[in-house]
Amino acid sequence: MKTSYQSAAIIFREKGGILRMSEAVEAGISRKTLYAMRDDGVLEVLSRGLYRLASLPGLEAPDLVAVSARIPSAVICLISALAYHELTTQIPRAVDVALPRGTEKPRLDLPPINAYWFSDEPYRAGIETHRIDGVDIRIYCAEKSIADAFKYRNKIGLDVALEALDRWRSRKGSKVERLLEFARICRVERTLRPYLDRA
Repeated sequence: MKTSYQSAAIIFREKGGILRMSEAVEAGISRKTLYAMRDDGVLEVLSRGLYRLASLPGLEAPDLVAVSARIPSAVICLISALAYHELTTQIPRAVDVALPRGTEKPRLDLPPINAYWFSDEPYRAGIETHRIDGVDIRIYCAEKSIADAFKYRNKIGLDVALEALDRWRSRKGSKVERLLEFARICRVERTLRPYLDRA
């Protein structure tokens, strides 16, 4: 390994193994070195402009890592969040992300994303931060994800929302009042309540 590779690899390791090109350049790694490391297989490309040391163990959630690293304002939502919380049998075909209303659609080649624009309170409510593969992933909590599923039931399917609700209800410690709090924020309390009241 070339000396410049060694110092660049040290910088990558100190930063958790994943860097955007702008972060790498700011840390003192030249673009030429980045490209050479990529071409020699020292770095792998997670998404355009997002690099990771190839020698690291495989990623648990590469799509979530790529989206969170490239779009800092994104919050993982809907089917992607339900899948993370094991509340759906659906396999996400794209990463669902919530963005503050008024922001531009992110330009991301890989992985594919579905962007949803939320108004202020629904966007801010229920965000949890989970450290996955060395990256902080912002994702809605289980209850907020269910409320969002009911809000977007016409896009993702009522069956997806109902499955998530049933799986959540079967868990020990599920608090209905917490779910209803998010349902109120998302303005779907009246829609959700009849399904909570069923046997």
